[in-house]
This record gives sequence, structure tokens and C-alpha cells, in this order.
Amino acid sequence: MTRLIRRLHELAPDTLRGLLRGIEKESLRARSDGLLADTPHPAGLGSALAHPRITTDFSESQLELITDVHSGAQGCLAELAEIHQVVYREIGQELLWVASMPCGLPADERIPLARYGTSNVGRAKTVYRQGLSHRYGRRMQTISGIHYNFSLPPSAWASLQRADGDAGSEQDYRTAAYFSLIRNFRRHSWLLLYLFGASPAVCRSFLEGQPHRLQPLGGDTLYLPEATSLRMGPLGYQSDAQAALAVSFNSLENYAASLARAMAEPYPPYERIGIHDGGGLYRQLATTLLQIENEFYGTIRPKRTIRPGERPLHALAERGVEYVEVRCLDLDPFEPVGISLATLRFLDVFLLHCLLADSPPDSAEEIAAISRNQHGVAQYGRDPALRLRRGPEQVGVAQWGRALLAQCEPIAAALDAAAGAAGSPHRDALAAAAAALEDPSLTPSARSLREMSREFGDSFPRFALARSRRTRDEFLARPPAPEIAARYAAMAAESLREQRRIEEGDALPFEEYRQRYLAGELSRVDGGVR
Repeated sequence: MTRLIRRLHELAPDTLRGLLRGIEKESLRARSDGLLADTPHPAGLGSALAHPRITTDFSESQLELITDVHSGAQGCLAELAEIHQVVYREIGQELLWVASMPCGLPADERIPLARYGTSNVGRAKTVYRQGLSHRYGRRMQTISGIHYNFSLPPSAWASLQRADGDAGSEQDYRTAAYFSLIRNFRRHSWLLLYLFGASPAVCRSFLEGQPHRLQPLGGDTLYLPEATSLRMGPLGYQSDAQAALAVSFNSLENYAASLARAMAEPYPPYERIGIHDGGGLYRQLATTLLQIENEFYGTIRPKRTIRPGERPLHALAERGVEYVEVRCLDLDPFEPVGISLATLRFLDVFLLHCLLADSPPDSAEEIAAISRNQHGVAQYGRDPALRLRRGPEQVGVAQWGRALLAQCEPIAAALDAAAGAAGSPHRDALAAAAAALEDPSLTPSARSLREMSREFGDSFPRFALARSRRTRDEFLARPPAPEIAARYAAMAAESLREQRRIEEGDALPFEEYRQRYLAGELSRVDGGVR
């Protein structure tokens, strides 16, 4: 019996039914003609600083929709659909752009930064984004995606720890197990790019004046013929400065030390940007390689709910990892909420596999290979000739993918058995993935290019605009039930009151707040940055 099967047998049906997940979905607000909306955050959606379900990401035009934590995938998607119903009711003739790669963008400096009011924490959030714009440019930050938050229920850990013969604390065991999951996820996340990547093309305006290796498709579109997810390739969330970090995920200590060093050591190019401009306006929070922990880009993060004013690394060190955040999923333009139920079920199987399977330590050599594999699949994943690095050997995408899916089969069967319902939804999700490995034309990236060609004259903007209009019409045709609309109206009103309370409660000058936050010296009532 393999270690994976032995550990899987330790997870009771109640535990498997109790897997926890939540979704954070980013979407640009676009005008009806497909250009970026430059309007403020809609007043009817409340405070972007304090609303628990509807906020903004980098840009004032970039909504972030956040579900609660759910023990059922269907319930999670149902709540995400409710949030969409509420949002569409408040944005008038605007659209939510259904693609990860952005709509028509203005000049970089005209992309509006998100605003969160006059409080110290609100100002710090905007200054952090100002820093991102100076460091990486605003265009890159408008790329949108789905974040999938995943954890096991508390009842799982004692059983797994006992099966592994671990005599340490449950917190230390849980944290080590999540880092084990993260290492395996990083090794295998290229498979998610292949299966669910949906950004093979981009509007030409996104790369205006920038060097690139994309090919022209139509007059307004650039692409790579075999790309799966340009968002996760060199055009996306990349930083030459960060690439030198080579962060290890062998332990929380290794991970934290790497990020702490990056937040402590001055970085000359960012020192040249400075903290302030000549007129006293803030340009960034710090001149170090990372302003804060969340600036470190990655396909997955260890996470812990933070207290007001608390730094994320402090929360992890004190209370351990609570869940993982998967960050490599493109928006699916063919799904009204950007992700399907089948994809959620596949993710649950895949993440359980990453947790239960053997996970040897990573190395600098492997970290480099992981990056090359990610970029290779992002740009050329549907090319049958593509080879990936797996240890000392080179393997094809389909060959490696088949092996991973075979290892996932008993997990899918166990999840289906635990659900007790008719059918085999988790095994069906694996079967669909297997079919896509054998036939790349079944992937969302291939389908996107096919529809662009057949219906929209090889135009990504026209394709994405038509899909966005269709999605808007679908949601406007089914407005939220009166009780849901009333609940979100109350939530919006309370968020505005909470923002006022935060602003009225500020006691520190902003510069003192900035310095104390970066030093980890704020009290629980002072708020934090994200």
C-alpha cells in the first residue's frame, strides 16, 4: 500500500465531505464598448475597504468578489453567482470583463489605482498599489484571475498525524503538511495551466510599446498558437527582481526567512523610486525588494487569517498555516462566474493528491525547473512536442499528465463515495481532464482561439466583449431574490459605517503608521495592508 493510499484511508467520509473552499474572483469593469471603465467604485456596492464580499484589487476598475468558506462546492458557486447578481444590478451599462487578459486599456498612467478612503489603512493600501505601478507598470496589474482557497477540516489533522506517527504539536504538523502540499502543487501546477488556461491571446493595447514574442492574429490581437495561459507566462505576473529570490517551501522557516530578507534589504532600483515624490506624495511603502509579503508572486500561498494590524508572516509563525490559496487559475470566459463546478471538483481531487502524496524537499535546481515548466506550458502547452523537466528526465505533457491522473483516481473515488449521491462527479472531472490531455482541442485555450477565428475575425477584444455582454444579459435576466438584495444592501450600508469608524478612530500620523506597520509594531486596532 502506497503512502498516499494509506493516508487517504485515514480520512473518514465526514472529513472528505467537510473539505473547505472559498473563491476570490477578480474582474475588470469595462464600458459597453470594451474599454476600461474609469468610473469610481459603485456607491451601491458599499465600501471597498470594509465590505466582506465585494472589494477592489489593484485598480478602482478591478472588482474582487469574495465568497464565504463553504463545505460544498455547489454552495460556493451559488454564493459567487449571488454576488454577481448584486454587482450587475449596481454597475449600470458597464460589463464585467470575462477574460483574464484585460480589455482595451488607456495609457498606463491613466489606469486608476484603487481608493479606500482617508484612513491610515486605506491610504496604505493605495500607496502599496502606487508602489506596484512604479515597479511593474499598471498594465500587468490589471490581469485578472480566480483564487481558490482550500483547507481540510480540523478533524482531519489528528487522524493524519496519528497515521504518520508524528508526536509533535498538531499546529506544527498541520503547517508542515500544508507546505508538503505546496511543494507538490508547484511541481504539478503546470497541469492546471494546460487544462484550465484560457488566455492564449491578448489585446494589442496591452503590449503597446513593449517588446514581446507574440504573433499577430488579427489587427487588434496578439497570440501564441499553442498557448494555454499567457497570464501565467513571461507576460504575466513576473518580476526579474523576484526571480532571484528562489524561495524554498521546505518549511515555514525557510519560506519566512526568504520573504523577511526581501522585505528588509534595500533594492537599488526601488531606492531610486523613493518613498515620496518631490511634492511629498507617497510613491511606495518601502524601497526594499518587497514592500509587503503579498507582493511576492506565486502560483500558491500559505495563508492564515490575520488580525487587524498584524503582518501575514507573524500570523503564520504564531498560529501556523490555516489554508492554501491557489493563484494560477484563469477566468473561464465560457462560465458565467468564471469557473465551473467540474473545475472545483478537479481542484479538490488535485489538492488532496498534493497533500497525501510523497513530497520530497525542493532544491534550487528544481525551483528553476518548475519555473521553466510553467512558462513552457503557458506559452506552448498544446504543442505535442513540448517536453517538461521531471527530475533528471524530459517527459511529454500527456505522459506526465496521465501518470498524475492515475494517482488521483482513488481520491476521486473516495470523494464520490463520501458524497453518497448518485453519479460520479469527481471521477467525471478526472475523465474530462484525461480527454483534454489526449485531445488539446478540448481545452478552454483552444476553444477560445477557435471561437475567435470562426465568429469574431481573429479578434480577442471582439470575442471577449461578446462573451462579456452575454454574461451581463444572463445575470440581468435573473436579478437577485428580494431577500438577497436586501441582505447585500444592508452589508453595503454597514461597510460604509465601518469605514467611517475606521477613519474616525485613527490616532497616528500616516508616516508613523507606515513605519510601525512595516516594523510589525501596530496594535490590533490599527489595521493592516493587503
